[in-house]
Amino acid sequence: MLTSLKRFLIGRPLKSTELGEQKINKTKALAILSSDALSSVAYGPEQILIVLITVGAAAFWYSIPIAIGVLFLLTALILSYRQIIYAYPHGGGAYIVSKSNLGVNPGLIAGGSLLVDYILTVAVSVSAGTDAITSAFPALHEFNVEIAIIFVIFLTVLNLRGVTESASILAYPVYLFVLALFILIAVGIYKIVTGDVSADLPTPIGTPVAGISLFILLRAFASGSSALTGVEAISNAIPNFKDPAPVNAARTLMMMGALLAILFSGIVTLAYFYGVVPKAEVTVVSQIAEETFGRNFMYFFVQGTTALILILAANTGYSAFPLLAVNLAKDKFIPRMFLARGDRLGYSNGIIILGLASILLIVAFHAETEHLIPLYAVGVFIPFTLSQTGMMLKWLREKPAGWVPKFITNTTGAVISFIVTLMFFLTKFSQVWSILVFLPIIVFIFHRIKKHYDAVGDQLRLTTCEPSPDIKGNVMIVPVAGITHVVENSLKYAKSLNPDQIIAVYVAFEREDEKKFEEKWEKWQPDIRLVTLHSQYRSIIGPLTKFVDTVAHKAKEGDYQVTIVIPQFIPKKGWHNILHNQSSLLIRAYLLYKRDIVISTVPFHLKK
Repeated sequence: MLTSLKRFLIGRPLKSTELGEQKINKTKALAILSSDALSSVAYGPEQILIVLITVGAAAFWYSIPIAIGVLFLLTALILSYRQIIYAYPHGGGAYIVSKSNLGVNPGLIAGGSLLVDYILTVAVSVSAGTDAITSAFPALHEFNVEIAIIFVIFLTVLNLRGVTESASILAYPVYLFVLALFILIAVGIYKIVTGDVSADLPTPIGTPVAGISLFILLRAFASGSSALTGVEAISNAIPNFKDPAPVNAARTLMMMGALLAILFSGIVTLAYFYGVVPKAEVTVVSQIAEETFGRNFMYFFVQGTTALILILAANTGYSAFPLLAVNLAKDKFIPRMFLARGDRLGYSNGIIILGLASILLIVAFHAETEHLIPLYAVGVFIPFTLSQTGMMLKWLREKPAGWVPKFITNTTGAVISFIVTLMFFLTKFSQVWSILVFLPIIVFIFHRIKKHYDAVGDQLRLTTCEPSPDIKGNVMIVPVAGITHVVENSLKYAKSLNPDQIIAVYVAFEREDEKKFEEKWEKWQPDIRLVTLHSQYRSIIGPLTKFVDTVAHKAKEGDYQVTIVIPQFIPKKGWHNILHNQSSLLIRAYLLYKRDIVISTVPFHLKK
């Protein structure tokens, strides 16, 4: 039944030879890898206004020069990540760049930040999408968390079906969103130009505003820069592109930058001329759409596509998180399970872990976007800063032809990214302080995992590990619970191996049961030694392990191997297992960690 459900949800397994068919073209890649960056248009401009409103609506004209600054940073980042794509065509983005040029720890800081950031990408995107839905339908506002969790589960299942299939489905909503915003911006600008919008509403650009300061402007700039999250995703996901992968990735990145610049500047411009004031339960885009179209089909079209892309922007995390995890796992900094491909050739373990972690965040923050965005943004600007700095050192060290313009581009990106990071810490410390705690913890965990893998390798390598002692003979211990076909099957198996000795062990809770069993055994298997153990505390594990330890100690002195042969019957139906106490599983689980013994399970399959 579980297998049938799995097939229904994620489809038939794909052969390894079909991996090439799972690569995506530029059109689909733009949709699934740019959705995070493009969706941030829905909340990036709003974050600028939320800071400026602390001074007053008169300060809203500052959103225009702040937006220009954000676009300048976007240009630097796009050009820089284009260089990273060609310099590191196998993907890995900020992690690989930082590790290669700055060292292991900066690389781990970048990698750890991005892993957490992709989890936040899913949580923020889905929460923001839920906000867009509840802005249009306020009655659903109290169900934000439940709606967000349902969307995360949907996206997780969709991505488990494979990159190509998820891209085919998700491309349509992304391009519909781009179309909707182009129409919104075009109609809005037309209304402004033709005088349909009051010219007296916004404060004219250049008007002095009391209470404004450089600190507030930098804070607004840092908040608006949250619209740039997701820019790095394409450089992480180069292996997902069809060949030539670096060329296709670079072109997709440039297209994403152009779309993001147009949409971001358009929303900021409309918000200024419409005099939009940020509200708790109605988004800025919702207010602009209502002002432009009224509550008609186009309003709901804009809101619907905005909600869709905000939710589907989480797919950027699902595309980039598993690939980043693969790079870290290859370097032995996270569990090797992240290297395994699932039935549909995707890195399913990474997809599932990402979905579960995102749900935990959504529940913890009650799907409130404004509490997640600062942590989300600072988590991506740390890798931005490190990757740009790493590329600066790369150009200085290698000095290839035409390196000076590249160096200037990376330097500009590094300086601005560093300033934005500092502003987040200075202005929103209460919301982002946790990154200063969990990043060192994550890096420490990375090193501990690496140390474990190195230690395992040293112990398993024939050239370094101690030689195994010679084995002169074998003593087999068979735990028995009664005189049954299961026990008989196990004893026959043990005899077939011609051990030096077979010892059957029976643990009794009552003295009378002990004597009765000894009498029955003597008649049934007189040629096999039986040892009965009395358990005062009704425990099988305790007396059995003490006996095994005693035998193993004596056997080791004579270079004999002790093997525990565990009888186990297998029910015909899986659910029948819950009707039995699973003593054999407990014994095996406990004894597995004992040194100098071998565990062997002999299954007996029931027919009804």
